[in-house]
Amino acid sequence: MPASAAASAREILTRLHDVMASRSPAQAKLNSVVNIIGQTLDSEVCSIYLLREGVFELFATVGLAEEAVHVTKLAPGEGLVGTIAANVETLNLAEAASHPDFAYRPETGEERFHSFAGVPIIRRERAVGVLAVQHTEPRRYDDVEIEALQTVAMVLSELIANADLIDAAGPSAASRPQATGTARINGFKLVDGMGAGVAVFHQPRITVEHTVAEDIEAERHRVYAAFDKMREQIDRITSQAEFGVGGEHEEVIATYKMFAYDEGWSRRINEAIDSGLTAEAAIERVQQRTRMRMREIADPLLADRMHDLEDLSNRLLRIVSGQLGTAAQLGLRQDTILIARNLGPAELLEYDRRRLKGVVLEEGSLTAHVTIVARAMGVPVLGRVRDVRRLISEGDRLLLNASEDYLVIRPTSDLEEAFDAKLLYSQRRRAAFAALRSEPPVTRDGDRITLLVNAGLRDDAAALDLTGADGIGLFRTEFQFLVSSTLPSRERQQRLYREVLDVAGDRPVVFRTVDIGGDKALPYLATGDHEEENPAMGWRALRLALTREGLMKAQARALIEAAAGRTLRVMFPMVSEPWEFEQARELFERQRDWVASRGRKLPLEILYGAMLEVPALAETLDLLFPRLDFLSIGTNDLTQFLFAADRAHPQLALRYDWLSPAILRFLRRVVRATRDAGIPVTVCGEMGGRSLEAMALLGLGIDRLSITPAAVGPIKAMIHSLDRAAITATMERMLAAPPADMRAALTAWASDNGVELA
Repeated sequence: MPASAAASAREILTRLHDVMASRSPAQAKLNSVVNIIGQTLDSEVCSIYLLREGVFELFATVGLAEEAVHVTKLAPGEGLVGTIAANVETLNLAEAASHPDFAYRPETGEERFHSFAGVPIIRRERAVGVLAVQHTEPRRYDDVEIEALQTVAMVLSELIANADLIDAAGPSAASRPQATGTARINGFKLVDGMGAGVAVFHQPRITVEHTVAEDIEAERHRVYAAFDKMREQIDRITSQAEFGVGGEHEEVIATYKMFAYDEGWSRRINEAIDSGLTAEAAIERVQQRTRMRMREIADPLLADRMHDLEDLSNRLLRIVSGQLGTAAQLGLRQDTILIARNLGPAELLEYDRRRLKGVVLEEGSLTAHVTIVARAMGVPVLGRVRDVRRLISEGDRLLLNASEDYLVIRPTSDLEEAFDAKLLYSQRRRAAFAALRSEPPVTRDGDRITLLVNAGLRDDAAALDLTGADGIGLFRTEFQFLVSSTLPSRERQQRLYREVLDVAGDRPVVFRTVDIGGDKALPYLATGDHEEENPAMGWRALRLALTREGLMKAQARALIEAAAGRTLRVMFPMVSEPWEFEQARELFERQRDWVASRGRKLPLEILYGAMLEVPALAETLDLLFPRLDFLSIGTNDLTQFLFAADRAHPQLALRYDWLSPAILRFLRRVVRATRDAGIPVTVCGEMGGRSLEAMALLGLGIDRLSITPAAVGPIKAMIHSLDRAAITATMERMLAAPPADMRAALTAWASDNGVELA
């Protein structure tokens, strides 16, 4: 095996260039390709599978039985080949048969081969084939071998496309709209709001047609020039951005610019050029690796960082290919709903805000940089909308209701009228909720409920005045770490915490110490070499922080100094046993002594709390109470741990209900224990921000809710319409003998008793 990926790939590409330029039939070319790869990589087996009639067919091989060619076929998701294609991922296995998706095909004669590596052959972001190698000895393939295969797969994509070997109805057909009537599709609300306009696609799809470089140095100079031009664009766009003063979006833009100037990214592109690829192919090659990494990242916050690099790759590819036009450059001529697979923050800033009425993304998440910037711009965004290129044509009329998670395509006049009426109603309803801002959340029978908001960004603190909330019940400090390219300094952390406290004024702010690790790994903070199978239950949050004392000490000092002369409320996440809380509290106490020894002003007092997310903690609360000032119940993680169900799993996300008797009985037991001990308890998370669930929580004895700012108005309206004593008696009765459908029973009770549910 050659010593480097670049050398291996370059040797193969040099030989493939002659094969591709020859007049041989396509099948003969593929036969030559597998022989070249097999010889260069010293592989006992090399095989090419291509997408034909919806299945992946063995088209060429060296090492497997010749009679299996055009006979062995695997559906997407079937066997190792089908799994690679379906997930657009690389597999590298020392023992192929041990993989759960392994499917044996006796006609291939592959039973004597143990190791297996396969990479997808990608055309227009879709797997149209698989390139695989095998050996008899059990071993994992080196990174240089995998990288060489991935580079060769790019060239194969060009060869098979030009030879018309893949399904004609594949990628090209997928990009053509197939519907002309009215349609409604669902998505996920990223930024609240409604808007109407014509569909405009952000950018045309760029397909790399030439992959093998004739002159490597010339390609390198093309990339250098493109980098210079791209950086000039980014500097100009971000300097012209118009926002209110201050806000987390400014930090997002600064981080985005850091990516644009990242030397590691440009170095990887240069290494791809060294392997023999053109500038366009090298950028696409690195971009494909980024996409594969994004699919492997369980934590959406960290995956969002990769989206910035994806956006910059698209910009660089357009520059180097000469295809510079995006809808922003052409200009918006009328009210527009922008359509994109994803967007970077700089790309969104290029659009005319007067014409941009909404954004629809095929991907996207609540913590993506583009979402943060769109929120600052006041542009509604709907994410995770599938099949947009198949269902929507440029210029189609669109009605976007991000508030209710849907998009209407080519609406009828009746639907337009209904949308306009709903938009007017929504505006009036928001005005009604806003009118409640100064009204205290008091039930009909006089119980005062404490309504707090969850926050994580500097801008979120402004929601206190906008909603009339009582304070911040959960400030997620890790957001600052996740949008930064380096570990935030103590001074930078202190500045953020002080600004949040300044905005809050006399209202309480509960700072949760950083919850990273596990599925929130940071590229600049090594957490060990072990790959976690269950990251949500792994080495994260307080477990990690207690072993990274430098990290926690810096945060403790930043919080203590920021809260000088005020009350500091600190909460520790993922506490499983009392000793963990004790260690964290002692660390803070030592840092308070350190700050005092430097003659600096201290907080008036420090109150310590724990997050109840791990069910085990409920069994030892009595041991914790003497040292605990307050408790918060994190219903999101608690639910998945109680049911042993990953809340991100699509088949389980809707299976377990927050209104399950199991959860409600668990919460009632915790509420009774804290009440007896005189410990304030708050429910944080999505459960408290839903009207029906919040009504049930009040019936269990919960007096404090920490919810999203948008939920404060609807929850306050529900509280005003609720008889607390009546729901308390109802919950006792229902939990003693639970109905078959608790949700339906509570909904009916609310309707019968005039409770306002948003």
